[in-house]
Amino acid sequence: MADVADRVGVSRQLVSLVMRGSPGPSSETRSRVLEAAAEIGYRTNASARLLRQKRSYLVGAMFTMRNPYESRLVEQLFVTAATRGYGVVLGPVTDETDRDRIAGELLEQRVEALVGFVPTRVSPALRRILGQLPVVWLGGPSPDHDNVHIDDRAGMRQAVDHLRSLGHRRIAHLAGAESPAGDERRAAYEDVMTEVGLGAEVEVLAQGWDEETGAAVARDLVRRSGSRAPTAVICPSDQSAAALVTVLRSAGTEVPGRFSVTGWDDSYLAGLSYLDLTSVRQEIDATADATLDLVVRRLDDPSAGRATVLTAPTLVVRGSTGPARPVRRRN
Repeated sequence: MADVADRVGVSRQLVSLVMRGSPGPSSETRSRVLEAAAEIGYRTNASARLLRQKRSYLVGAMFTMRNPYESRLVEQLFVTAATRGYGVVLGPVTDETDRDRIAGELLEQRVEALVGFVPTRVSPALRRILGQLPVVWLGGPSPDHDNVHIDDRAGMRQAVDHLRSLGHRRIAHLAGAESPAGDERRAAYEDVMTEVGLGAEVEVLAQGWDEETGAAVARDLVRRSGSRAPTAVICPSDQSAAALVTVLRSAGTEVPGRFSVTGWDDSYLAGLSYLDLTSVRQEIDATADATLDLVVRRLDDPSAGRATVLTAPTLVVRGSTGPARPVRRRN
């Protein structure tokens, strides 16, 4: 700021007022200061500015970098938060950096709230951190904090009804790994199948969100035959569905044809031309809006009751689902 002040011929204090957007400097002086700052490449020190402010207006986001839906949602959170005067600080969770460490580092950066995908378990260390600021969990139910996630029952009903309309009855489920989100989606599958009269056909093939789980299920399906083999599979994520479709097709098994497959999330994977995956869309914009609504609500009124927002799903039909083909019985 001293360099800018010398260039314009004003005081450092006046430059500071301009950079903070504070009232006082004339429009002419403001323009001269900003032009000089641009000419010498001056940028404000965000860390120093935060130290002077009572509030940071920062939200910490914990997410898994390898999950395309989580990454896309965090991208949208940046956009949505900016429209409300907030910034987002990234907290990527990896095999080497668990949630305890990430949450602690975000707290050190003076975030005012945390958002993240609901964990399978909460350690004592993480629980202490979560007790210090507002938290909004995403992706699945949470009894202790504000929560935003897709209406799993409605999404599962759309997937099952679509497959039934194509003549499928033996509709299996590759369930998400044991977690609040995976457990709720599996329960929704079992309930919906029972409601439509297909309770006897319920079959959970495996549990896992990732590609290797989808690939393992595909290899098992290739080995199976006979009248009791499923003709359709509802997967808990686009990642597992993509692997399932890829391995089936690589083994010469038609998708659709022998099997119909649906994913979940409608991430960029689903729209790839070589996958063309039917998928239950989680609305990114609606989720980001609801998340920031809850963050601001909690910051304005810390005593407000816990809130849960269910976002509406949409089934996007593509080429991985088709009419059921009768399975020939073996002699």
